[in-house]
Amino acid sequence: MRNPALSQKTRFILLLIEAAILCLASWIAFGKLAPPDGEKGFWFYSALLGLILGARLDTPFYAKPADVVLYAAPAAIALALVSSSANWDSGIKVAFALAVTFCVIVGLLGAAAILLNDTKPPKLQQISKAVRVLSETLGAPRVIYTVVILFAIYAFHAQSPIETRTILIAWILTAVLSPLESSVKVGRRLMRIFRPYTIIDADGEVVAYQTPGLILIRQSASSRIKGSDIVAVHDPLGKTRLALALDHVGRDEGMLLRAIEIEGINVSADLEEQVFALNENAVVRLPSGDTAVGSSDLVMEKDSIVGLVAPDTTVEKLYFEVVKDDGLEEGRLVEVKIGGRKVTYQLVNGLSKEEVVQQKNTHGFVRAQAQKIGEWDDAAKRFKLVKWLPKPNSPVMLKSTAVFQHSSSAIGHFPGTDYPVSIKNINDLVTHNTAILGILGVGKSMLAIELVERMMVAGIKVICIDLTDQYATALAPFFDAVAEQGRLNNLRQIGQAGRTRVHQNVEQGGSRREFSEALAQDIATFLNAADHSRLKIYNPAQFDVWRQDSKPYNNTASMASLSPAEITHIISDATLQAASNMGMTPNARVCLVYEEAHSLVPEWNSAVADGDKAASNGSARAILQGRKYGLGCLLITQRTANVTKTILNQCNTIFGVSGLSGGFRFDLS
Repeated sequence: MRNPALSQKTRFILLLIEAAILCLASWIAFGKLAPPDGEKGFWFYSALLGLILGARLDTPFYAKPADVVLYAAPAAIALALVSSSANWDSGIKVAFALAVTFCVIVGLLGAAAILLNDTKPPKLQQISKAVRVLSETLGAPRVIYTVVILFAIYAFHAQSPIETRTILIAWILTAVLSPLESSVKVGRRLMRIFRPYTIIDADGEVVAYQTPGLILIRQSASSRIKGSDIVAVHDPLGKTRLALALDHVGRDEGMLLRAIEIEGINVSADLEEQVFALNENAVVRLPSGDTAVGSSDLVMEKDSIVGLVAPDTTVEKLYFEVVKDDGLEEGRLVEVKIGGRKVTYQLVNGLSKEEVVQQKNTHGFVRAQAQKIGEWDDAAKRFKLVKWLPKPNSPVMLKSTAVFQHSSSAIGHFPGTDYPVSIKNINDLVTHNTAILGILGVGKSMLAIELVERMMVAGIKVICIDLTDQYATALAPFFDAVAEQGRLNNLRQIGQAGRTRVHQNVEQGGSRREFSEALAQDIATFLNAADHSRLKIYNPAQFDVWRQDSKPYNNTASMASLSPAEITHIISDATLQAASNMGMTPNARVCLVYEEAHSLVPEWNSAVADGDKAASNGSARAILQGRKYGLGCLLITQRTANVTKTILNQCNTIFGVSGLSGGFRFDLS
């Protein structure tokens, strides 16, 4: 970026001072502030209208090819108009010819640069660039009108030493050395040393305004802007904008810095004046510690900004472009404002993407996906629903608070925060069914045991179907192990007795019927209000129950033992029957816990045998019918694909377990 050393206001003041210097030179040389017309005044009017006006106001930095033509042509015409070749000696004629030739050549270079612009062949591109450099260098106002003034001194003032000296000194002060401009620049450098936060020069310029709220900035070579700095923008269409620098998104003749506008801050009159002294769309870095700027929520939380709201965001899902990934990980919480309300989302996914920034430059970035949770109500210690979505480009903040403080009402907390997760209604948790999902060893069973304990405290009876025997150990204080062992031994004996029981009626062979009746009686007794026990645990793998598979022949028949899925079906049916016999109720009576549910209620394509498919459907039917009788389930599994979707789709609450660290930690989806 070519950044102006001086503002337009400063350049205009210098123009007035330099015009005064020329007038003073005219007074010394000719005795009047404005010299006479004709040859004696040619130096003055050429310098004032050409060198000073052009160098200060029109093209103070470099001349475009079109400007070169506009300067060269009038200079050549001005030389022609003062031509008095009949009275000139050979030296003046040679000087005149050289001056005119120079102006013509410069004009032709400018015209050639215009004609060769955007040429395709590589050779012509090289020639075009070379011609452009020559035209911009030789066609600058200072160069062209220096040639004109030197000719004027030689041709019209050589006979008068005072005129020659005076004009040369004025030329040196305004065109060659320009001590006023140098003094201003030195003064500004000294001011920056002793007053480093005074706005003097721009640190960049605006490339584009991305509505809403984003600004792309091309930085200067000496720019002091870095991430999290506050910058002021000279917006030609309105008042000064303040923005927070975020990150770099590409390169195009310098760094492209992305900044987000800070709303609701009133800029001081002094700052407004300093910024508007710069060029339009200029950008400057502001000092830190400004109390007005520092009071902004965006500035106070700038260190927690991790992204900007991206397209495709919906009412339920947030997509945001990541600008800083410190602390980001699956399960963490982020916040974004919706209508002035801070709404919390939970990170669930991420995707790397790429886009074109400018002139085919590409910008690689990460786009994160988060699920809406709601607005946190600190008084109620819960999230409230927010039924809308954030504006595009809104800042996304990473939520991080104090260490979680354990409480009896919380069963866990959101990762990286002290937001507790509590059970709103334990009855609904049962009757509307619950699933706990997660990979091996992340704490699913620990959460399930926690929930079981809360159910028992609420007076809800629990029947655990557990292949691991973990519940019998973890929940040992909550049931009479000796009495339970006697009942379980009785069921085992009934099941084993059917191994050799052959009957002419296949349905009556084996021990399935007897086992089902005994189990139904055991569960009915357990659910009876007179029984004060709250917990019953069955391990289907410990029951050796048989069914007859074929017609008898010579008092023998093929027998098959029931699988865990089939025994689970018997338990589910018996529980439904016992609950229905007690009549309908809006409250939870009993919860069936399916531990390792992929083995107890498998999906049809994961069943080992055909009997498992029918058994899984039977268990699902019991859950579907159970809500009106106070029956629900708690399903725990590692693989959702292997569990019957008939039950899984009926689970209104799903815990996605992510880990165990100190206390129980999980994600809620």
